[in-house]
Amino acid sequence: MNNAELNVVTGAFGFTGKYVTSRLLAMGKRLKTLTGHTDRPNPFGDQVAVAPYNFDNSVELAKSLEGTATLYNTYWIRFPHGAMTYEKAVENTRTLIKAAEHAGVRRLVHVSIANATESTLPYYKGKAALEGAIKESKLSYAIIRPTVLFGPEDILINNIAWFLRRYPAFIAPGSGEYGMQPIYVEDFADILVEAGQSEDNIIADAAGPEAFTFNDLLALIKDTVQSKTRIIHLNPAVALQLVKMLNTVVSDVVLTDGEIKGLMDNLLVSHEPPKGRTNLREWLAQNVETVGKEYHSELARHYR
Repeated sequence: MNNAELNVVTGAFGFTGKYVTSRLLAMGKRLKTLTGHTDRPNPFGDQVAVAPYNFDNSVELAKSLEGTATLYNTYWIRFPHGAMTYEKAVENTRTLIKAAEHAGVRRLVHVSIANATESTLPYYKGKAALEGAIKESKLSYAIIRPTVLFGPEDILINNIAWFLRRYPAFIAPGSGEYGMQPIYVEDFADILVEAGQSEDNIIADAAGPEAFTFNDLLALIKDTVQSKTRIIHLNPAVALQLVKMLNTVVSDVVLTDGEIKGLMDNLLVSHEPPKGRTNLREWLAQNVETVGKEYHSELARHYR
């Protein structure tokens, strides 16, 4: 395989995309990113060319993919905001898939979600629809399904720690006995890049080596940051209303109704052998001085 081949990463300056991009550059690949934030600083400088998504212009989108060997797609939305809905995100991704076909892209590595086909929640329903579109396409593909990611810039684990460091009480929806199986973002990037080097069509989960109940996860983070916060379990509907009050405090969307239901339906655990190697417990201990020290805003990251 020619090391000078062009690889494209959607969202190369974002959480997952940044780690994938770093690995591909270390392998000597030529890199381009498609992004909705072409005006933002490029941390990779002239090593990574920048092009807009152009979802509304499929011809230009296909042109930006010409000569691409492998396309790594991290594009998605965590929740609807303004004019952006799950339906629009699905439509945009279908446009990207078609553009990749027209441009002659050899392989697509697509980030889906664990248990994508096991739920009718809009987030999962959209992911499942895109898996179907990819399987029906002409592209060689790898569909990788993460559970939930953790790492220096993650939203969920970091913001739980942030609340536990600052508030006297933390609200847990329901019993808290539902599961989570987080995977380290560096491990996840390794899995994506490895999948990009294969020729086989792949659909696989990507989960970490440790599975927790939500209660156990809260206890671990609480102990790590030496928090005295009281954990209070409430009816999920009541918990959601209190979370919505917090949204105004942090100018963000802390947690959605769909995310609460996904948690309680045990959708953030995998039924496959774990592919991640990094223990969350050890990572938290090593990063105790930084985790949860600053709030990470989804709205600021993607919409402001």
